[in-house]
Amino acid sequence: MSPNEPRYFDSFDGTRLAWHEMGEGRAAVLIHGYFSDARTNWIRYGHAAALAEQGFRVIMPDLRAHGDSARPHDPAAYPPDALTSDGHALIAHLGLTDYDLGGYSLGARTAARMLATGATPRRVIFAGMGLDGLTSADRRAGHFRHVLTNLGKHPRGSAEWMAEAFLKTTGGDPIALLNVIDTFVSTPIAAIEGFSWPALCVNGVDDADNGSAAALADALPDARYVEIPGNHMSAVTRPELGRAMADFLVG
Repeated sequence: MSPNEPRYFDSFDGTRLAWHEMGEGRAAVLIHGYFSDARTNWIRYGHAAALAEQGFRVIMPDLRAHGDSARPHDPAAYPPDALTSDGHALIAHLGLTDYDLGGYSLGARTAARMLATGATPRRVIFAGMGLDGLTSADRRAGHFRHVLTNLGKHPRGSAEWMAEAFLKTTGGDPIALLNVIDTFVSTPIAAIEGFSWPALCVNGVDDADNGSAAALADALPDARYVEIPGNHMSAVTRPELGRAMADFLVG
């Protein structure tokens, strides 16, 4: 089956969610960022292929309200930590017991929430994520609410305009995505300092959207920090991201 062909399962509350796969071997679950999807985040720029070439079965869910997954408009479908529960549900659905876990931006925050609520991967990747983005989940919530409730009104070239342009490229549903913000949950610094898994913090040199990735690496007991070119929007397009992830998971 092509990685562009979605596979489906029913999550904890019956919401129909999609995931994509590439490669065979050890499972690596990668979660995309807000407004994005598995194809855009992991497949389009070769990151999934970089891992597949190293012998990984790359499993890439489309978050609730994103990509090929269901996009309910009912706010009741977006309780706190819903994305976290979806992640656990996928791992249970696939019967994974020995796997790696990672994510970019919101995907990294979701991975952290999964760790805080019982996930047991071998290794963890936090990409496009800083310490503040985990400890203060509402850090960027106001920005995204403003983007989604003022579509078509943002000054050309502004951060809001760029976010809206990205939303258009991924075909996002503004109503469903606005509800996703209500699922965000912070992770206390004490919990982060207890994340004993070997971790990679990989971040664009010009990306401070979610705070300091170097500070996150310092807070984690067993982490390496890798800086790659780009900002929050462009670093995900760089081959250095996939290479850093593959090097870490193979090492």
